[in-house]
Amino acid sequence: MDPTRTARPAAHAEGSTFVPTRLGRLHVRTLGEGPLTVLWPSMFVDSHTWDRLVGHLGGGRRFVLVDGPGLGLSDALTRDTDIAEAAHAAVDLLEGLGADGPVDWVGNAFGGHVGFDLATRPGVLRSLVAISSPAEPIPDELRKQIRMMLPILRVAGPVGPVRAATIEAMLTEASAADPQVRKVVTASLARPSRRSLTRAVRSFILDRVDVSHQLRDIVVPSLFVASDDRGDWSAEDARHAARIAPGAEAVVITGARTLIPLEQPVATAAAILAFWKKVDLA
Repeated sequence: MDPTRTARPAAHAEGSTFVPTRLGRLHVRTLGEGPLTVLWPSMFVDSHTWDRLVGHLGGGRRFVLVDGPGLGLSDALTRDTDIAEAAHAAVDLLEGLGADGPVDWVGNAFGGHVGFDLATRPGVLRSLVAISSPAEPIPDELRKQIRMMLPILRVAGPVGPVRAATIEAMLTEASAADPQVRKVVTASLARPSRRSLTRAVRSFILDRVDVSHQLRDIVVPSLFVASDDRGDWSAEDARHAARIAPGAEAVVITGARTLIPLEQPVATAAAILAFWKKVDLA
């Protein structure tokens, strides 16, 4: 934690909490009591992508479901930033939540990228679960596609081709055909402002840098979760990352693309619970 930064009291509203950070107030939802476990979602979406998973993770924990900076109901981003600063904001979040020791971190894509940074800082995390989180920058072809869509997103929001491309990147065809799963993604896309979502895409996707070197510096037990249908975070990619990171392991979950916890909550929960059991016994 940053001893020079004083966390202001969190504001509360109908079962949700807004915690001040250097990237604005982050909206969180808290469930249960016990050791703190933070769930930080992927880009484009928000904390509701965890709803199908968290009920399978058992009790005895205080689950904090986060809307990332500029996303969901969190404050709009007012400037461009990067994942390193998002990690600093995550530390602010932990301070604002009153964390009195290392926490368990579960991150999907963007959340995993933030987790990589936090996992290199002694005393911040107890364990890391990074789901569908490639440590390398996005592929050039995908970068070009996103740059082409950014003007549409900035002017009109996540409509038409932008929404379709996002769903295709996030969900398998089977998942996208499920109205309940699809609604989680489309509702998440609709919550932030156009300007904030555009800044988030630029900051946390287009400007994402290669952090493969950080894997060697991870200081906590880690689980890297890959799906069978994401090209830039394949099973072999996850296993390779696990070979680099000390004390890490990898697992593959089938029938999912990027939003593995939303698409396959039961299998994802089983993998996480098995991992946490090992951490408890270590």
